[in-house]
Amino acid sequence: MPFCQVSSSQNGPDDDDAAAAAAAGDNGIKIFYRTYGQGPIKVLMIIGLAGTHTSWEPQIRALAGTLTPNDEESLAGDRRPDGDNESLGIEVCAFDNRGMGSSSVPTKNSAYTTTLMAGDAIAIMDHLGWKKAHVFGHSMGGMIACKMAAMVPSRVSSLALLNVTGGGYECIPKLDRQTLSIAIRFLRAKTPQQRAAVDLDTHYSKEYLEEYVGTQTRRAILYQEYVKGISSTGMQTNYGFEGQINACWTHKVTLAEFEAIRAAGFLVSVIHGRHDVIAQLCHAKRIAVKLYPSARMVELHGGHLVSHERTEEVNKALLELIKESEEKLSPYDWTNLPMKIPGWKFTCLKFGSINSEGGTGLSFMVDLVGKLHASSLYLFGLFVLAFEGLSLFMPPCNVVLHCDLEVDYESERKAHIVYSALAVDKELQPDKVKREMSISNGKLSVHFEAIEARFLRASFSAFVDVLTLATKTIEEFDQGMEL
Repeated sequence: MPFCQVSSSQNGPDDDDAAAAAAAGDNGIKIFYRTYGQGPIKVLMIIGLAGTHTSWEPQIRALAGTLTPNDEESLAGDRRPDGDNESLGIEVCAFDNRGMGSSSVPTKNSAYTTTLMAGDAIAIMDHLGWKKAHVFGHSMGGMIACKMAAMVPSRVSSLALLNVTGGGYECIPKLDRQTLSIAIRFLRAKTPQQRAAVDLDTHYSKEYLEEYVGTQTRRAILYQEYVKGISSTGMQTNYGFEGQINACWTHKVTLAEFEAIRAAGFLVSVIHGRHDVIAQLCHAKRIAVKLYPSARMVELHGGHLVSHERTEEVNKALLELIKESEEKLSPYDWTNLPMKIPGWKFTCLKFGSINSEGGTGLSFMVDLVGKLHASSLYLFGLFVLAFEGLSLFMPPCNVVLHCDLEVDYESERKAHIVYSALAVDKELQPDKVKREMSISNGKLSVHFEAIEARFLRASFSAFVDVLTLATKTIEEFDQGMEL
């Protein structure tokens, strides 16, 4: 079986991490890996929490043209792709992260950080003799891939981040009845059957699981596959699970690291499922914005394991990333982010409350370019969480919540067009939410008032969705007219 031996000296340039790794006893770490296919183009795949290298199989088949792994004896031989797949000239490597599958399981949480695990990935590239590779990561694997790209940007041909967040508090899923139920079931799962049942609800959208394939639902079919897979690899140990959770919770990419990735000039794809209950879409959008102009945002109709639920679309996106990277496409021609199109700025967002006598409360001021949708919802979410938390300790009072949004289009014409488009979108609950719009000097101002946080949250979220769509449509129309 192919293993890569990792020592603390291979874990990157950070002396503190190397010292922590040595103290945690990781000098004997072995990382299990597999390679597939042959060709000059190299792809390194990094899986997420509690996953093994086999989770990448739908992508391995599409990229390498085979699911039959290479071994030391056959590397120099004439290998043929399975079935009707044609060789794409790509060699893929996928591996089990430390703490899972056939790789070593350190017993101390300090042996699990995304920096150390990025060092594992770099060590595998060294072991294989790869100078550069297209690096793809899913979920926690995306965090590791991002950290790796910042550590050794010259060795990254392109970067794909699937269903990723920025780590830390961003690992906290959307708090609702569904996710709380999943969390409780996950912690109680002690058998492959119990774990398989909860994994399905974690990985896929409800719509996808309820679809029929012949006489059975996808849920029934996938359940049997998951039980078989978990039984063959074994349940993740507590050491591995807690360690990988620690890696996610302590993960952070600094502004300097984002700048190092951008400065390297390679293309980036941020791919995410709209119905991901684990990694919220808004966090992925924030990462894409921070990587502008190198990043392209790809939203798909799927859950956390969008690489399985929307295999064809994900594979197409990855192949396009490889192709355009190999052809040296400019990042400005690659990105699809709004900042690519000058002409509108998100300049001011305020939240607060008004009592029966008037007056304002909490206020946030931001000056951003293009981060309309992601940042609006993110700051709004913080406000609502804070207010709802405080409301538990405050006596009932006659309070009206309010929110003010201002978007600078730097054009009176564009502002009026957007205003007209949004005026058609009537408030769904006018008795509970009041919305007023006005235009001045090319700026669209919107004021919201509601008697309860939940109504304000729903109205604001829906409005920002429509606002973003209207703005994007108008910008694309203007671009077409210029051509």
